[in-house]
Amino acid sequence: MIRRILRVLVLLLVALLAYLSVTFVQVWRASGRDEAGRASAIVVLGAAQYNGQPSPVLRARLDHAADLYHRGYADTVVVTGGRQPGDRFTEATASALYLGRKGVPDSAVLREVQGRSSWQSLAAAARFLKARGIIRVLLVSDGFHATRIKAMADELGLSASVSPTRTSPIVGVAKVPYLVRETAAVAVGRVIGFRRVAELNERLHV
Repeated sequence: MIRRILRVLVLLLVALLAYLSVTFVQVWRASGRDEAGRASAIVVLGAAQYNGQPSPVLRARLDHAADLYHRGYADTVVVTGGRQPGDRFTEATASALYLGRKGVPDSAVLREVQGRSSWQSLAAAARFLKARGIIRVLLVSDGFHATRIKAMADELGLSASVSPTRTSPIVGVAKVPYLVRETAAVAVGRVIGFRRVAELNERLHV
């Protein structure tokens, strides 16, 4: 009996390792894939800002989004991200101001200013985009983020493709922890749903 239980546990462990390995490869391959194509809106995932100035990570995402906008991939850019404790500006506000300096008119920018996670921001953006009849979106973030945000968008009823920035300061070996973290998040999200993962994270951080 004990030997049978051990055999089952070993098989489960092997299956888990295989699942995580396949997921890691998918996350890694997606990080280098650009799916840029015509969409109704470009959605930029937020990152840190400092007193109204985008961090280098956020700036790289915004530079890419501005380039996509000027090249005619979409007529609308959605910027996302709320305010962290002590901040004067939301990530979305800092992003909109920066895009203005890059020649993107304010009339073309929609702001999601409440989200404090990728799920919250995408869920809020999905609500007001679908209210405007917008379903097809082009997501902009770092490459390691691509698999998870596309899966989230699918779960939220958006038809999404991803165009990752190529100028992120997170490069080389520095990307490995992000790829590992994204692998874990995608692996769990595919099993229980990304909404559920977000809810669990919110409870853990209360």
